[in-house]
Amino acid sequence: MKRIKFILPLIAGFMLFSCSDYLDVNNSSDNPDANLVTPNLSLAAAQSDSYRTLTQRMNEYGNVFMNNWGANVNSFTGGYAEEFGITLSNNFYDDIWDGVYRGTGEFSRIINHPAANYENHKAIAMICKAFYMQYMVDLYGDVPYSQAHLGLANLSPAYDDDKEIYRDLVVQLENAVNMIDHPTSTTKAVGAEDVILGGNMLAWKKFANTLKLRILLRQSELTDADTQTYLAGEFAELAGAAFVDQDVTINPGYSNGSDSRQNPFYTLMYDLKEVNDPTRAERTAFRFRRASAYIANQLNVSPVDPRRGRLFSLIGGEVVGVEQGADNDTAPDNISSLGTGLVISSEQDGYMMLLAESLLLQAEAVHKGYLAVGDPQTLFDNAIVASMFQLGAPVGDIQNYIDSVNLIVGKGYGALGATPEQQLEAIFYQKSIALNGINGAEIFIEYTRARKNGMPLIDANIDMPIPGVTPDGNHKPRRLMYPVSEISNNTANVPAQTVTDCYTSGPFWFAQ
Repeated sequence: MKRIKFILPLIAGFMLFSCSDYLDVNNSSDNPDANLVTPNLSLAAAQSDSYRTLTQRMNEYGNVFMNNWGANVNSFTGGYAEEFGITLSNNFYDDIWDGVYRGTGEFSRIINHPAANYENHKAIAMICKAFYMQYMVDLYGDVPYSQAHLGLANLSPAYDDDKEIYRDLVVQLENAVNMIDHPTSTTKAVGAEDVILGGNMLAWKKFANTLKLRILLRQSELTDADTQTYLAGEFAELAGAAFVDQDVTINPGYSNGSDSRQNPFYTLMYDLKEVNDPTRAERTAFRFRRASAYIANQLNVSPVDPRRGRLFSLIGGEVVGVEQGADNDTAPDNISSLGTGLVISSEQDGYMMLLAESLLLQAEAVHKGYLAVGDPQTLFDNAIVASMFQLGAPVGDIQNYIDSVNLIVGKGYGALGATPEQQLEAIFYQKSIALNGINGAEIFIEYTRARKNGMPLIDANIDMPIPGVTPDGNHKPRRLMYPVSEISNNTANVPAQTVTDCYTSGPFWFAQ
């Protein structure tokens, strides 16, 4: 049996809550005892509530900072002023913190629930918790963790070191897999209440393995002996592991019955009418978000990317973008909107992790010598195929694009004469296209990580301030500021932080 490892103290399930509204776990006397709401009754809500933040605000944050999205300056004024001016504050995207911690609290209840025989439900909650807690570290650095989700027992949780949190997330993923591998005779089966993988516990093991792979690779730019020894041991444990082999989707029964029932990304974009209803109205978010000139150039230049017409609408056969920070005097008369591969219907699936991302993570691990199974070129090419199918790109164009892009340094892994760094750049580039509009936070975090000698491996143009000047003059922030809600309610523990800190220091895994 694989050993079960423990790093941080498991204080009531190692979760966190301060006394802010977004972290409130206290129950009204008018409500039934929370212990009566068993894990099978709360799992779907926990999964759905957390995903809303991922696909809405985290997605927007990353896609704007990756220079994928610009503003429709022909119809709106002043949009994305803080983003384009890179003006950070404690209110800047503060709802990411609030939303993610609210969601992780729901997973905490499942993990810590006293009812017996829900080991599989708890394992799923542990995996989901690790998925979102990784983003808290990636976006903020140190966060409360070990004194977590205790309600009135601890209204002021201490902050934990981000490196130790990362290592404990790996432990929790391993423990979840161990629970799945060793059920008892009375362990309850998981069914439709799991709105991500439908109770397929083998698929959850693959998801856990792939999350572990992602967590480890995020640290792989660090060269200190301790980290490299740690990574070697953890990657050795992944030898022979199975990874995500299909898109990991979420769908609790999205419909056009009401705003709250629509897919949370789609509901930002359109009203409640059916797709084929000519009276279906665009919402402000859809009319506002437009392709940037940067991403238009990436998709339109040879080899033309078959995904471009699915990521954005085509105007005259091409994606037409706007310079971030431009005004309506300099912008094109028509700017491409989000495409039909992203905005589909009220019922569309959400995406937790794409098969394309899984394959590109594996390609990077093999490329760096951490995994010995698989060929990085094959994994790379298969990731492009998976992305094309997921977005619904024209099938006839896929192989031609793969053959052509593998001649381009920085976009194709097999480009003649490409250095190992340029091959990595191609992996990161293809990930940035596959996750464009789907998980913006992930690709911006990866972009922050993917650096060599202080410069990004991905096109350096997106690393320049637009149009303002950052504190050190040459890059976007490496993390967000702690929000007002946390400063107000956990004052004694919030680390001292200035705007400049967000530009000059990142999470522990950031390599200069």
